[in-house]
Amino acid sequence: MSQHPNPHSRLTDAMRLVLRNMARAGRPPMHLLTAQQARLFYEMSASILDLPEAPLARVEDLKITTRDGYSLKARLYAPSLQTTSPALPCLVYFHGGGFTIGSIQTHQVLCRELARLGHCAVISVDYRLAPEHRFPTATNDAWDALSWVSQNSKSLGLLTGALAVGGDSAGGTLAAVSAIMARDAGLKLALQLLIYPGCAARQETDSHQKFEHGFMLDKATVDWFFDHYIDSKDRDDWRFAPMLADHHDGLAPAWIGLAELDPLVDEGVAYGDLLRMAGVPVELEIYHGVVHGFVNMGRVIPEAKLAHADAGLALKRAFSQHV
Repeated sequence: MSQHPNPHSRLTDAMRLVLRNMARAGRPPMHLLTAQQARLFYEMSASILDLPEAPLARVEDLKITTRDGYSLKARLYAPSLQTTSPALPCLVYFHGGGFTIGSIQTHQVLCRELARLGHCAVISVDYRLAPEHRFPTATNDAWDALSWVSQNSKSLGLLTGALAVGGDSAGGTLAAVSAIMARDAGLKLALQLLIYPGCAARQETDSHQKFEHGFMLDKATVDWFFDHYIDSKDRDDWRFAPMLADHHDGLAPAWIGLAELDPLVDEGVAYGDLLRMAGVPVELEIYHGVVHGFVNMGRVIPEAKLAHADAGLALKRAFSQHV
């Protein structure tokens, strides 16, 4: 028997079918597109595999002013109206997309599900993207947005002092970094919700080599994202690689959801271990047989709905002491 079985054999049947259909569709590799082309393609295709939009009692567009005066778009989702129900705790959410693509729109189903299942408000933030806005703009936008929500929770009809931060992929990086900044600023968070976050300065783990081709997020695309976003001299900055922060003690509890067949899985596990060693409570789930991006495929991938439910439960538990 081979000592190195083909990792494709670990794909679920549904996941294998999705990848096969994508290959048959002849979609252009992202690394051959411009950032603008890639954004448009992602916006057009994002909802194809996703669940229908869950109806919510409150959906409201917001504007958040950043440190340099820029006005970020954000959207608040809540399962109840502020006028008729008790104030809700809030998750500030950052979408994935390699710091280069993605938007409030591409992740609105996920944010609606987190609001519905977590019994909380979710504020999804349209942070500025590369290459027009390179590192550390996205990091600054993320922290400015989290700070703004903290300062304005009462006027938004939200429960004050009941705040979490979350994101997927690059958004998970921004959430992890924001959690460190929150600790340093004395802002207490109930939870950091990290869905397959990028945590390391360089892509040197076994999983980056094992899953570099044929598992949705390939090596050429990762390189394309980071070339757009960050200079090589900045790669060791902890605001890009939260594993490199000076210390991780005192951080908010973490829920980390990972895909088994994902280049980022090893660094997600390593970050969970790092937090545990620093005394941070960590709940870590690995969803087997699926690839990076699976949480946005709930129409066809059952594990996506499982991850939504697990994340929602983590939010409810984290916020229970505040409600």
